[in-house]
Amino acid sequence: MRLGDVLIAAAMVMPFQYQRCGSRLRHTDRMESDGTHRAVNLAERLGQFDEHWSPRTVAEFNGHDVMVVKVRGEFVWHHHDDTDDLFLVLSGRLTIRLRDGDVELGPGELFVVPAGVEHQPFAAEEAEMMLIEPSGTPNTGDRATAAKRIAI
Repeated sequence: MRLGDVLIAAAMVMPFQYQRCGSRLRHTDRMESDGTHRAVNLAERLGQFDEHWSPRTVAEFNGHDVMVVKVRGEFVWHHHDDTDDLFLVLSGRLTIRLRDGDVELGPGELFVVPAGVEHQPFAAEEAEMMLIEPSGTPNTGDRATAAKRIAI
């Protein structure tokens, strides 16, 4: 699958505002009033906030959150015991610091940190990313210090 296909698929994933439709739930945030479907515009969603290291959930699928986040400076060293950590850079540059070396990412590049591997994301200048994680995964690896889940 090409990166463009991944971004298109991610942009079309359904956000989680639901409406009961008979015995089924219907996703309403990706539908126009005439019943036609619409995509999630990642640039538009990124324009709705300015905070760094505070991811916003823009969609949900198969028990995973699709999030956008603005970053600048360094995040805390952390790891996730039970899940990998996917970073997809949309704009800017990001360094994923690992104990055994760094991974440099630019726009359109992604890196998956394996479960249990300690890492520290760092951006010298502001960067924008898309993250995909199982719903409820604390961004710091620790529920006590994690950012609150915010859906937009």
